[in-house]
Amino acid sequence: MNCSISGEVPEEPVVSKKSGLLFEKRLIERHIADYGKCPVTGEPLTMEDIVPVKTGKIVKPRSLTAASIPGMLGMFQNEWDALMLSNFALEQQLHTARQELSHALYQHDAACRVIARLKKERDEARSLLAQAERQAPLPASAVTAVSNGKRASDEEDMGPGAKRMRPGVSDSIIAELTECNAALSQQRKKRQIPPTLAPIDALERYTQLSSHPLHKTNKPGITSIDINLSKDIVATGGIDSNAVLFGRTSGEILSTLSGHSKKVTSVKFVAHNDVFLSGSVDKTVRIWQGSEDGNYNCRHILKDHTAEVQAVTVHATNNYFVTASLDATWCFYDLSSGLCLTQVEDPTNSMGYTSAAFHPDGLILGTGTIGSTVRIWDVKSRGNVANFDGHTGAVTAISFSENGYFLATAAHDGVKLWDLRKLKNFRSFELYDQDTPTNSVDFDHSGSYLAIAGSDIRVYHVGSVKAEWNCIKTLPDLSGSGRATCVKFGPDARYLAVGSMDRNLRVFGLPEEDASTES
Repeated sequence: MNCSISGEVPEEPVVSKKSGLLFEKRLIERHIADYGKCPVTGEPLTMEDIVPVKTGKIVKPRSLTAASIPGMLGMFQNEWDALMLSNFALEQQLHTARQELSHALYQHDAACRVIARLKKERDEARSLLAQAERQAPLPASAVTAVSNGKRASDEEDMGPGAKRMRPGVSDSIIAELTECNAALSQQRKKRQIPPTLAPIDALERYTQLSSHPLHKTNKPGITSIDINLSKDIVATGGIDSNAVLFGRTSGEILSTLSGHSKKVTSVKFVAHNDVFLSGSVDKTVRIWQGSEDGNYNCRHILKDHTAEVQAVTVHATNNYFVTASLDATWCFYDLSSGLCLTQVEDPTNSMGYTSAAFHPDGLILGTGTIGSTVRIWDVKSRGNVANFDGHTGAVTAISFSENGYFLATAAHDGVKLWDLRKLKNFRSFELYDQDTPTNSVDFDHSGSYLAIAGSDIRVYHVGSVKAEWNCIKTLPDLSGSGRATCVKFGPDARYLAVGSMDRNLRVFGLPEEDASTES
Protein backbone atom coordinates (compact mmCIF):
# COMPACT_ATOMS: atom_id res chain seq x y z
CA MET A 1 0.00 0.00 0.00
CA ASN A 2 2.11 2.86 -1.34
CA CYS A 3 1.26 6.47 -2.19
CA SER A 4 0.47 6.94 -5.89
CA ILE A 5 2.51 10.14 -5.93
CA SER A 6 5.63 9.42 -3.87
CA GLY A 7 5.72 5.64 -4.07
CA GLU A 8 6.41 5.52 -0.31
CA VAL A 9 4.29 4.08 2.48
CA PRO A 10 2.00 6.99 3.50
CA GLU A 11 1.97 8.26 7.06
CA GLU A 12 -1.59 9.67 6.67
CA PRO A 13 -3.20 7.61 3.91
CA VAL A 14 -6.26 8.90 2.05
CA VAL A 15 -8.17 7.36 -0.85
CA SER A 16 -9.95 8.99 -3.80
CA LYS A 17 -13.69 8.24 -4.12
CA LYS A 18 -13.50 8.55 -7.91
CA SER A 19 -10.39 6.54 -8.77
CA GLY A 20 -9.84 4.51 -5.59
CA LEU A 21 -6.16 5.43 -5.59
CA LEU A 22 -4.18 5.79 -2.35
CA PHE A 23 -2.29 9.01 -1.58
CA GLU A 24 -0.27 10.72 1.14
CA LYS A 25 -2.66 13.34 2.55
CA ARG A 26 -0.26 16.33 2.51
CA LEU A 27 0.85 15.59 -1.05
CA ILE A 28 -2.64 15.24 -2.55
CA GLU A 29 -3.85 18.35 -0.69
CA ARG A 30 -1.05 20.46 -2.23
CA HIS A 31 -1.68 18.96 -5.71
CA ILE A 32 -5.42 19.66 -5.54
CA ALA A 33 -4.73 23.23 -4.34
CA ASP A 34 -2.41 23.82 -7.31
CA TYR A 35 -4.15 21.92 -10.12
CA GLY A 36 -7.62 20.78 -8.93
CA LYS A 37 -7.40 17.35 -10.56
CA CYS A 38 -6.18 13.80 -9.94
CA PRO A 39 -2.44 13.47 -10.53
CA VAL A 40 -2.88 10.01 -12.09
CA THR A 41 -6.15 9.99 -14.03
CA GLY A 42 -6.42 13.75 -14.65
CA GLU A 43 -10.07 13.82 -13.52
CA PRO A 44 -11.34 16.89 -11.64
CA LEU A 45 -10.78 16.33 -7.94
CA THR A 46 -11.61 18.22 -4.76
CA MET A 47 -10.88 17.63 -1.09
CA GLU A 48 -14.46 16.44 -0.66
CA ASP A 49 -13.61 13.50 -2.91
CA ILE A 50 -10.82 12.43 -0.55
CA VAL A 51 -11.58 9.91 2.23
CA PRO A 52 -9.07 9.30 5.06
CA VAL A 53 -8.06 5.71 5.74
CA LYS A 54 -7.68 4.82 9.39
CA THR A 55 -4.69 2.57 10.08
CA GLY A 56 -2.39 1.76 12.93
CA LYS A 57 0.79 3.84 13.39
CA ILE A 58 3.30 2.92 10.71
CA VAL A 59 6.90 2.38 11.70
CA LYS A 60 9.22 2.80 8.74
CA PRO A 61 11.60 -0.09 8.38
CA ARG A 62 15.30 0.68 8.95
CA SER A 63 17.43 0.66 5.84
CA LEU A 64 19.54 -2.42 5.30
CA THR A 65 22.80 -0.47 5.53
CA ALA A 66 21.94 0.76 9.00
CA ALA A 67 20.69 -2.59 10.25
CA SER A 68 24.12 -3.79 11.39
CA ILE A 69 27.38 -2.41 12.72
CA PRO A 70 29.34 -3.23 9.52
CA GLY A 71 26.62 -1.55 7.48
CA MET A 72 26.73 1.59 9.65
CA LEU A 73 30.55 1.69 9.41
CA GLY A 74 30.30 1.42 5.64
CA MET A 75 27.74 4.24 5.56
CA PHE A 76 29.99 6.45 7.72
CA GLN A 77 32.95 5.62 5.48
CA ASN A 78 31.02 6.71 2.40
CA GLU A 79 30.04 10.01 4.05
CA TRP A 80 33.68 10.60 5.11
CA ASP A 81 34.92 9.93 1.60
CA ALA A 82 32.37 12.35 0.15
CA LEU A 83 33.45 15.03 2.71
CA MET A 84 37.12 14.56 1.83
CA LEU A 85 36.41 14.85 -1.89
CA SER A 86 34.44 18.04 -1.30
CA ASN A 87 37.25 19.50 0.84
CA PHE A 88 39.83 18.62 -1.83
CA ALA A 89 37.74 20.38 -4.49
CA LEU A 90 37.51 23.51 -2.27
CA GLU A 91 41.29 23.50 -1.73
CA GLN A 92 41.85 23.31 -5.47
CA GLN A 93 39.50 26.27 -6.03
CA LEU A 94 41.32 28.25 -3.30
CA HIS A 95 44.69 27.51 -4.90
CA THR A 96 43.40 28.62 -8.31
CA ALA A 97 41.99 31.84 -6.82
CA ARG A 98 45.33 32.58 -5.11
CA GLN A 99 47.19 32.11 -8.38
CA GLU A 100 44.79 34.43 -10.20
CA LEU A 101 45.12 37.06 -7.45
CA SER A 102 48.92 36.82 -7.51
CA HIS A 103 48.91 37.25 -11.28
CA ALA A 104 46.60 40.28 -11.04
CA LEU A 105 48.80 41.90 -8.37
CA TYR A 106 51.87 41.34 -10.51
CA GLN A 107 50.16 42.95 -13.50
CA HIS A 108 49.09 45.92 -11.32
CA ASP A 109 52.63 46.37 -10.00
CA ALA A 110 54.04 46.21 -13.53
CA ALA A 111 51.47 48.76 -14.72
CA CYS A 112 52.39 51.11 -11.86
CA ARG A 113 56.07 50.87 -12.78
CA VAL A 114 55.27 51.60 -16.43
CA ILE A 115 53.12 54.60 -15.47
CA ALA A 116 55.85 55.96 -13.18
CA ARG A 117 58.43 55.58 -15.94
CA LEU A 118 56.15 57.31 -18.46
CA LYS A 119 55.52 60.17 -16.04
CA LYS A 120 59.24 60.57 -15.50
CA GLU A 121 59.86 60.60 -19.26
CA ARG A 122 57.02 63.10 -19.71
CA ASP A 123 58.46 65.44 -17.07
CA GLU A 124 61.92 65.17 -18.62
CA ALA A 125 60.46 65.94 -22.06
CA ARG A 126 58.60 68.94 -20.68
CA SER A 127 61.78 70.19 -19.03
CA LEU A 128 63.74 69.81 -22.27
CA LEU A 129 60.95 71.50 -24.22
CA ALA A 130 60.84 74.42 -21.81
CA GLN A 131 64.62 74.74 -22.01
CA ALA A 132 64.46 74.66 -25.80
CA GLU A 133 61.73 77.32 -25.83
CA ARG A 134 63.87 79.57 -23.63
CA GLN A 135 66.91 79.13 -25.87
CA ALA A 136 65.22 79.29 -29.28
CA PRO A 137 65.43 82.82 -30.80
CA LEU A 138 62.16 84.20 -32.19
CA PRO A 139 61.58 87.14 -34.57
CA ALA A 140 60.37 90.36 -33.02
CA SER A 141 56.94 89.93 -34.65
CA ALA A 142 56.43 86.78 -32.58
CA VAL A 143 56.87 88.47 -29.20
CA THR A 144 53.17 89.01 -28.63
CA ALA A 145 51.89 86.25 -30.89
CA VAL A 146 49.13 84.14 -29.40
CA SER A 147 48.56 80.47 -30.21
CA ASN A 148 45.95 78.20 -28.59
CA GLY A 149 45.47 80.63 -25.73
CA LYS A 150 49.19 80.73 -24.82
CA ARG A 151 51.53 83.68 -25.14
CA ALA A 152 54.40 82.89 -27.45
CA SER A 153 57.80 82.84 -25.79
CA ASP A 154 59.44 86.26 -25.61
CA GLU A 155 62.55 86.82 -27.63
CA GLU A 156 65.26 85.75 -25.27
CA ASP A 157 67.57 88.74 -25.40
CA MET A 158 70.07 88.27 -22.60
CA GLY A 159 71.81 91.11 -20.91
CA PRO A 160 74.79 91.16 -18.52
CA GLY A 161 74.85 88.18 -16.20
CA ALA A 162 72.72 86.15 -18.65
CA LYS A 163 69.54 87.91 -17.47
CA ARG A 164 66.59 88.36 -19.77
CA MET A 165 66.19 91.85 -21.22
CA ARG A 166 62.79 93.49 -20.67
CA PRO A 167 61.13 96.29 -22.64
CA GLY A 168 60.89 98.37 -19.46
CA VAL A 169 58.20 100.73 -18.22
CA SER A 170 57.92 103.50 -20.80
CA ASP A 171 57.36 107.20 -20.11
CA SER A 172 53.82 106.93 -21.44
CA ILE A 173 53.01 104.17 -18.94
CA ILE A 174 54.52 106.20 -16.09
CA ALA A 175 52.41 109.16 -17.19
CA GLU A 176 49.33 106.94 -17.19
CA LEU A 177 50.11 105.71 -13.67
CA THR A 178 50.73 109.25 -12.44
CA GLU A 179 47.50 110.52 -13.95
CA CYS A 180 45.57 107.65 -12.33
CA ASN A 181 47.20 108.44 -8.99
CA ALA A 182 46.25 112.10 -9.19
CA ALA A 183 42.63 111.33 -10.06
CA LEU A 184 42.21 108.74 -7.31
CA SER A 185 43.89 110.94 -4.71
CA GLN A 186 41.53 113.78 -5.55
CA GLN A 187 38.52 111.47 -5.31
CA ARG A 188 39.71 110.08 -2.01
CA LYS A 189 39.71 113.52 -0.41
CA LYS A 190 36.00 113.79 -1.20
CA ARG A 191 35.28 110.20 -0.23
CA GLN A 192 32.35 109.53 2.07
CA ILE A 193 31.16 106.34 3.68
CA PRO A 194 28.43 104.92 1.40
CA PRO A 195 24.97 104.83 3.02
CA THR A 196 24.54 101.22 1.85
CA LEU A 197 27.49 100.03 3.97
CA ALA A 198 26.53 97.38 6.52
CA PRO A 199 26.41 98.98 10.01
CA ILE A 200 28.30 97.69 13.01
CA ASP A 201 25.21 96.19 14.66
CA ALA A 202 24.57 94.19 11.47
CA LEU A 203 28.08 92.71 11.49
CA GLU A 204 27.62 91.78 15.14
CA ARG A 205 24.74 89.50 14.08
CA TYR A 206 26.57 87.82 11.20
CA THR A 207 26.26 84.04 11.04
CA GLN A 208 26.94 81.38 8.44
CA LEU A 209 24.43 81.65 5.59
CA SER A 210 25.68 78.90 3.29
CA SER A 211 28.47 76.46 2.55
CA HIS A 212 29.36 75.40 -0.98
CA PRO A 213 31.65 72.45 -1.90
CA LEU A 214 33.56 73.91 -4.86
CA HIS A 215 36.76 71.90 -5.04
CA LYS A 216 37.74 68.22 -5.27
CA THR A 217 37.48 65.95 -2.25
CA ASN A 218 40.78 64.16 -2.86
CA LYS A 219 42.72 67.46 -2.60
CA PRO A 220 40.65 69.72 -0.35
CA GLY A 221 41.70 73.22 0.60
CA ILE A 222 40.96 76.77 -0.62
CA THR A 223 44.08 78.94 -0.71
CA SER A 224 42.79 82.26 -2.05
CA ILE A 225 39.60 84.26 -2.61
CA ASP A 226 38.63 87.31 -4.62
CA ILE A 227 35.24 88.92 -5.32
CA ASN A 228 33.99 90.77 -8.38
CA LEU A 229 32.05 93.44 -6.47
CA SER A 230 30.04 94.68 -9.45
CA LYS A 231 28.76 91.20 -10.42
CA ASP A 232 28.85 89.59 -6.96
CA ILE A 233 30.94 86.66 -8.23
CA VAL A 234 33.31 84.87 -5.84
CA ALA A 235 36.50 83.28 -7.17
CA THR A 236 38.43 80.63 -5.24
CA GLY A 237 41.80 79.02 -5.89
CA GLY A 238 42.33 75.51 -4.59
CA ILE A 239 44.95 72.92 -3.76
CA ASP A 240 43.31 70.77 -6.47
CA SER A 241 44.95 73.14 -9.05
CA ASN A 242 41.58 74.59 -10.15
CA ALA A 243 40.10 78.05 -9.91
CA VAL A 244 36.32 78.19 -9.47
CA LEU A 245 34.00 81.10 -10.25
CA PHE A 246 30.87 81.00 -8.07
CA GLY A 247 27.73 83.12 -8.45
CA ARG A 248 26.81 84.03 -4.89
CA THR A 249 23.33 85.24 -5.82
CA SER A 250 22.45 82.16 -7.89
CA GLY A 251 24.33 79.75 -5.61
CA GLU A 252 25.81 77.95 -8.61
CA ILE A 253 29.28 77.31 -10.01
CA LEU A 254 29.64 79.51 -13.09
CA SER A 255 32.92 78.10 -14.35
CA THR A 256 35.76 75.82 -13.28
CA LEU A 257 39.11 76.91 -14.72
CA SER A 258 41.53 74.01 -15.16
CA GLY A 259 45.04 74.24 -16.56
CA HIS A 260 47.47 74.71 -13.70
CA SER A 261 49.42 71.58 -12.83
CA LYS A 262 49.79 72.43 -9.12
CA LYS A 263 47.82 74.30 -6.48
CA VAL A 264 46.53 77.79 -7.23
CA THR A 265 47.98 80.32 -4.77
CA SER A 266 46.34 83.56 -5.89
CA VAL A 267 43.24 84.61 -7.85
CA LYS A 268 42.28 88.12 -8.89
CA PHE A 269 39.49 89.74 -10.91
CA VAL A 270 40.21 92.68 -13.20
CA ALA A 271 37.50 95.24 -12.46
CA HIS A 272 35.27 96.38 -15.35
CA ASN A 273 36.80 93.74 -17.61
CA ASP A 274 35.74 90.16 -18.08
CA VAL A 275 39.31 89.10 -17.30
CA PHE A 276 40.56 86.88 -14.51
CA LEU A 277 44.09 86.13 -13.27
CA SER A 278 45.46 83.10 -11.46
CA GLY A 279 48.92 82.30 -10.07
CA SER A 280 50.18 78.87 -9.12
CA VAL A 281 52.91 76.81 -7.51
CA ASP A 282 53.65 75.53 -11.05
CA LYS A 283 55.56 78.87 -11.55
CA THR A 284 53.04 80.22 -14.09
CA VAL A 285 50.39 82.91 -14.21
CA ARG A 286 47.35 82.52 -16.44
CA ILE A 287 45.20 85.25 -17.96
CA TRP A 288 41.63 84.07 -18.54
CA GLN A 289 39.23 85.87 -20.87
CA GLY A 290 35.48 85.58 -20.35
CA SER A 291 33.21 84.80 -23.30
CA GLU A 292 29.56 85.49 -24.05
CA ASP A 293 28.53 81.97 -23.03
CA GLY A 294 29.93 82.51 -19.52
CA ASN A 295 33.01 80.32 -19.98
CA TYR A 296 36.58 81.52 -19.53
CA ASN A 297 39.38 80.67 -21.96
CA CYS A 298 43.08 80.88 -21.19
CA ARG A 299 44.45 83.80 -23.23
CA HIS A 300 48.06 83.85 -21.97
CA ILE A 301 50.33 81.60 -19.94
CA LEU A 302 53.14 83.62 -18.36
CA LYS A 303 56.34 81.75 -17.53
CA ASP A 304 58.66 84.50 -16.38
CA HIS A 305 59.20 83.25 -12.82
CA THR A 306 61.53 80.43 -11.86
CA ALA A 307 59.81 79.52 -8.59
CA GLU A 308 56.31 79.39 -7.11
CA VAL A 309 54.08 82.39 -7.86
CA GLN A 310 52.63 83.45 -4.51
CA ALA A 311 50.65 86.61 -5.27
CA VAL A 312 48.90 88.48 -8.08
CA THR A 313 47.68 92.08 -7.69
CA VAL A 314 46.00 94.37 -10.23
CA HIS A 315 46.78 98.08 -10.68
CA ALA A 316 44.01 100.64 -10.31
CA THR A 317 44.11 101.41 -14.06
CA ASN A 318 43.09 97.79 -14.72
CA ASN A 319 45.67 97.82 -17.51
CA TYR A 320 48.62 96.40 -15.56
CA PHE A 321 49.28 93.85 -12.87
CA VAL A 322 52.14 92.55 -10.72
CA THR A 323 53.11 89.01 -9.74
CA ALA A 324 55.37 88.09 -6.82
CA SER A 325 57.29 84.85 -6.53
CA LEU A 326 59.54 82.81 -4.27
CA ASP A 327 62.33 83.44 -6.81
CA ALA A 328 62.77 86.82 -5.01
CA THR A 329 61.47 88.87 -7.96
CA TRP A 330 58.27 90.65 -8.88
CA CYS A 331 57.12 91.22 -12.45
CA PHE A 332 55.16 94.17 -13.86
CA TYR A 333 52.91 93.09 -16.77
CA ASP A 334 50.85 94.73 -19.48
CA LEU A 335 47.43 93.09 -19.20
CA SER A 336 46.34 93.31 -22.82
CA SER A 337 49.47 91.70 -24.33
CA GLY A 338 50.59 89.58 -21.38
CA LEU A 339 54.08 91.02 -21.83
CA CYS A 340 56.40 91.32 -18.82
CA LEU A 341 57.59 94.94 -18.98
CA THR A 342 60.05 94.63 -16.11
CA GLN A 343 61.19 92.04 -13.60
CA VAL A 344 62.47 93.60 -10.39
CA GLU A 345 65.10 91.88 -8.28
CA ASP A 346 66.45 93.40 -5.08
CA PRO A 347 70.16 92.52 -4.79
CA THR A 348 69.95 93.03 -1.01
CA ASN A 349 67.16 90.48 -0.66
CA SER A 350 67.55 86.80 -1.51
CA MET A 351 64.31 85.79 0.18
CA GLY A 352 61.24 85.05 -1.88
CA TYR A 353 58.02 87.05 -1.86
CA THR A 354 54.94 85.51 -0.28
CA SER A 355 52.37 88.31 -0.75
CA ALA A 356 51.84 91.52 -2.70
CA ALA A 357 49.29 94.33 -3.05
CA PHE A 358 49.01 97.69 -4.78
CA HIS A 359 48.28 100.83 -2.79
CA PRO A 360 44.82 102.19 -3.76
CA ASP A 361 46.47 105.11 -5.60
CA GLY A 362 48.63 102.76 -7.66
CA LEU A 363 52.11 104.28 -7.25
CA ILE A 364 53.11 102.15 -4.25
CA LEU A 365 53.51 98.39 -4.17
CA GLY A 366 53.75 96.39 -0.97
CA THR A 367 55.38 92.95 -0.86
CA GLY A 368 55.76 90.49 2.00
CA THR A 369 58.76 88.19 2.16
CA ILE A 370 59.41 84.73 3.49
CA GLY A 371 61.90 86.40 5.83
CA SER A 372 59.21 88.34 7.76
CA THR A 373 60.00 91.73 6.15
CA VAL A 374 57.47 93.97 4.39
CA ARG A 375 59.00 95.90 1.48
CA ILE A 376 57.46 99.05 0.01
CA TRP A 377 58.27 99.92 -3.62
CA ASP A 378 57.91 103.01 -5.79
CA VAL A 379 56.24 101.63 -8.91
CA LYS A 380 57.60 104.36 -11.22
CA SER A 381 61.24 103.91 -10.29
CA ARG A 382 60.94 100.26 -9.15
CA GLY A 383 62.99 101.28 -6.12
CA ASN A 384 62.64 99.96 -2.59
CA VAL A 385 61.62 103.03 -0.58
CA ALA A 386 60.81 101.50 2.83
CA ASN A 387 61.05 98.28 4.83
CA PHE A 388 58.88 97.23 7.75
CA ASP A 389 60.42 94.73 10.17
CA GLY A 390 59.04 93.14 13.31
CA HIS A 391 57.09 90.11 12.18
CA THR A 392 57.96 86.50 12.95
CA GLY A 393 57.71 84.06 10.07
CA ALA A 394 56.65 84.61 6.48
CA VAL A 395 54.33 87.54 5.73
CA THR A 396 51.26 85.66 4.53
CA ALA A 397 49.03 88.59 3.48
CA ILE A 398 48.99 92.37 3.17
CA SER A 399 46.12 94.79 2.61
CA PHE A 400 46.01 98.58 2.15
CA SER A 401 43.07 100.53 3.55
CA GLU A 402 40.96 102.48 1.07
CA ASN A 403 41.95 105.84 2.60
CA GLY A 404 45.58 105.04 1.78
CA TYR A 405 46.84 105.70 5.32
CA PHE A 406 47.06 102.22 6.78
CA LEU A 407 48.66 98.92 5.85
CA ALA A 408 47.70 95.65 7.54
CA THR A 409 50.14 92.73 7.38
CA ALA A 410 49.68 89.15 8.60
CA ALA A 411 52.34 86.64 9.59
CA HIS A 412 52.93 83.75 11.97
CA ASP A 413 52.92 86.06 15.01
CA GLY A 414 49.64 87.85 14.19
CA VAL A 415 48.67 91.13 12.50
CA LYS A 416 50.51 94.46 12.51
CA LEU A 417 49.09 97.83 11.47
CA TRP A 418 51.42 100.39 9.88
CA ASP A 419 51.02 104.14 9.50
CA LEU A 420 52.15 104.89 5.93
CA ARG A 421 52.51 108.60 6.67
CA LYS A 422 55.08 108.07 9.44
CA LEU A 423 56.27 104.64 8.27
CA LYS A 424 55.89 102.99 11.65
CA ASN A 425 53.93 100.27 13.38
CA PHE A 426 51.22 101.68 15.65
CA ARG A 427 49.27 98.57 16.67
CA SER A 428 49.69 94.78 16.79
CA PHE A 429 47.18 91.98 17.26
CA GLU A 430 48.56 88.72 18.67
CA LEU A 431 45.41 86.70 18.18
CA TYR A 432 46.37 83.03 18.26
CA ASP A 433 48.85 80.70 19.90
CA GLN A 434 52.39 80.28 18.61
CA ASP A 435 51.44 77.23 16.53
CA THR A 436 48.61 79.01 14.67
CA PRO A 437 49.60 81.53 11.98
CA THR A 438 47.41 84.37 10.76
CA ASN A 439 46.69 83.58 7.12
CA SER A 440 44.72 86.51 5.71
CA VAL A 441 43.79 90.17 6.25
CA ASP A 442 41.38 92.28 4.22
CA PHE A 443 40.05 95.83 4.47
CA ASP A 444 36.55 96.27 3.08
CA HIS A 445 36.16 98.57 0.07
CA SER A 446 35.09 101.53 2.23
CA GLY A 447 38.01 101.12 4.64
CA SER A 448 35.65 100.86 7.62
CA TYR A 449 36.26 97.23 8.60
CA LEU A 450 39.20 94.84 8.77
CA ALA A 451 38.79 91.06 8.59
CA ILE A 452 41.42 88.63 9.90
CA ALA A 453 41.53 84.87 9.30
CA GLY A 454 43.44 82.25 11.30
CA SER A 455 41.96 79.59 13.53
CA ASP A 456 38.81 81.72 13.41
CA ILE A 457 37.58 84.85 11.60
CA ARG A 458 37.58 88.22 13.37
CA VAL A 459 36.14 91.52 12.19
CA TYR A 460 37.48 94.81 13.54
CA HIS A 461 36.03 98.30 13.28
CA VAL A 462 38.75 100.51 11.80
CA GLY A 463 39.85 103.28 14.14
CA SER A 464 42.85 105.54 13.78
CA VAL A 465 46.43 105.68 14.99
CA LYS A 466 45.29 106.73 18.46
CA ALA A 467 41.71 105.43 18.54
CA GLU A 468 41.07 101.78 19.36
CA TRP A 469 40.36 99.16 16.73
CA ASN A 470 37.57 97.18 18.38
CA CYS A 471 36.76 93.56 17.56
CA ILE A 472 33.04 93.57 16.76
CA LYS A 473 32.58 89.94 15.71
CA THR A 474 34.38 86.60 16.01
CA LEU A 475 33.19 83.84 13.68
CA PRO A 476 34.28 80.22 14.20
CA ASP A 477 36.04 78.21 11.51
CA LEU A 478 33.32 75.65 10.79
CA SER A 479 35.47 73.54 8.48
CA GLY A 480 36.80 71.44 11.34
CA SER A 481 40.35 71.99 10.09
CA GLY A 482 41.04 74.80 12.57
CA ARG A 483 42.52 76.90 9.80
CA ALA A 484 40.72 79.60 7.83
CA THR A 485 43.09 80.40 4.95
CA CYS A 486 41.49 83.43 3.28
CA VAL A 487 38.75 86.00 3.86
CA LYS A 488 37.17 88.69 1.69
CA PHE A 489 34.44 91.29 2.18
CA GLY A 490 31.50 91.33 -0.22
CA PRO A 491 29.92 94.51 -1.66
CA ASP A 492 29.25 97.08 1.11
CA ALA A 493 30.49 94.50 3.65
CA ARG A 494 27.11 92.79 3.37
CA TYR A 495 28.75 89.39 3.69
CA LEU A 496 32.09 87.68 4.28
CA ALA A 497 33.46 84.97 2.00
CA VAL A 498 35.77 82.55 3.83
CA GLY A 499 37.96 79.71 2.55
CA SER A 500 39.42 76.97 4.74
CA MET A 501 41.41 73.78 4.48
CA ASP A 502 38.35 71.82 3.43
CA ARG A 503 36.82 72.22 -0.04
CA ASN A 504 33.93 74.49 1.01
CA LEU A 505 33.38 78.18 0.43
CA ARG A 506 31.49 79.60 3.42
CA VAL A 507 29.44 82.79 3.31
CA PHE A 508 28.73 84.70 6.53
CA GLY A 509 26.12 87.45 6.75
CA LEU A 510 22.72 88.38 8.06
CA PRO A 511 19.83 85.91 7.71
CA GLU A 512 17.38 86.97 5.00
CA GLU A 513 14.71 88.21 7.38
CA ASP A 514 17.23 90.33 9.31
CA ALA A 515 18.84 91.57 6.09
CA SER A 516 15.48 92.71 4.65
CA THR A 517 14.69 94.54 7.90
CA GLU A 518 18.13 96.15 7.90
CA SER A 519 17.73 97.37 4.31
